[in-house]
Amino acid sequence: MLTAATDETTATGWAAVAEWWESWGQPVGVLLAIVGAFVAFWIVRAAIGRVVHGVVSGVKRRADAADTEALSNSPLAQVRVVQRTRAIGSVLNTLAAWVIGALALILILSILGVNAASLVAMAGFLGAAAGVGAQGVIKDFLNGLFMVFEDQLGIGDVVDLGEASGVVESVGIRVTQVRDVHGTLWYVRNGEIVRVGNESQGWARVIIDQAVPYDVDIDRVQERLLEIATRMSEDPAWLHRIIDKPEVWGVESVSSEAIVIRLVVRTKASAKYEAGRELRRRVKLGLDDLGLHLPSMQSIVVKGMEQSK
Repeated sequence: MLTAATDETTATGWAAVAEWWESWGQPVGVLLAIVGAFVAFWIVRAAIGRVVHGVVSGVKRRADAADTEALSNSPLAQVRVVQRTRAIGSVLNTLAAWVIGALALILILSILGVNAASLVAMAGFLGAAAGVGAQGVIKDFLNGLFMVFEDQLGIGDVVDLGEASGVVESVGIRVTQVRDVHGTLWYVRNGEIVRVGNESQGWARVIIDQAVPYDVDIDRVQERLLEIATRMSEDPAWLHRIIDKPEVWGVESVSSEAIVIRLVVRTKASAKYEAGRELRRRVKLGLDDLGLHLPSMQSIVVKGMEQSK
C-alpha cells in the first residue's frame, strides 16, 4: 500500500512538472538560451582578452617598457606583435558574437517547435539571400580577415586607405575605424578598401626639397645640409630614431628663380613626422648662418618631388 501511494505521488508530481513545462517551458527555455548566449560570449571575450593581455604584457616585459607607447624604442617586431595581437583580438570578439548569436537563434527556434527540416529550409533561404543581397557584407568580412591575418594594418598604425587616413583605432569584421589628424573618426567598410598605405611598418624616409637662390654655391650648400642632418643623427635625443646616415641626393630641379636640392633621412616609422619637423627647423637655422636669402616657393615649380632616388 505504501509503495502504491508513493508511486501515485511521484506520478502526480511528474504530471504537475509536465503541466508546468507545457505552460512555461518555452518562455523559460528561450530565456535560458538568451542568458546562456550572453554568458558564453562573456566567457569567450574574457578568454580572448586574457590571451591578448598576456601577449602584450610579455612583449612589454621583454622590451622593459612601462606602456605600449614606450615600445617605439624597442625593436619594430615587438611593436608589430602588440598591434597585430590587439587587432586579431578585436576581430575574434566580433566573430564570436556572430557565431554565438547564430547558435542561440537556432536553439531558440528549436525550443519554439520549429523542426529540423524548417531550419534547413531557413538556412537555405538565408544562404540564397546572402548570395544575392549580402554580397557586400561577405566581402567586408573576408577582406577584414585577410587584412588582419596578413598584417596589412593593426591598431595604432598610421595608414592611408584612400578616402580616409589617420591612426587605426579599431579593426572589426566589417568596419575599420580610423581617426584623422583633425580628430574625425572615419568608419571605413573593409570591402571598400582596395589599397592600404601603412606608415608604421619598417622604416620611413624624411624628404626635404630645399630651394636656394640660383646663383648659390651648390657644393657649399650641399655640404652644409649634410652637416646639419649628420649632427642631428648623432644627437643623443635622435640617435635611436634615425636609423641610417643622412644623404644629399643632389639637385632635384632648376628654374630661373631657384635650385632645389634634396636631403633625405631614414628614420623609424613612428618618428617620421617629428624628425621631419626638427630637421626643417635645423636646416632653416643652418642656412641662415650662411646668409642665404631663400626664394619664395610660390614662384617655383618643383618637379619630381615624389620620385625615388
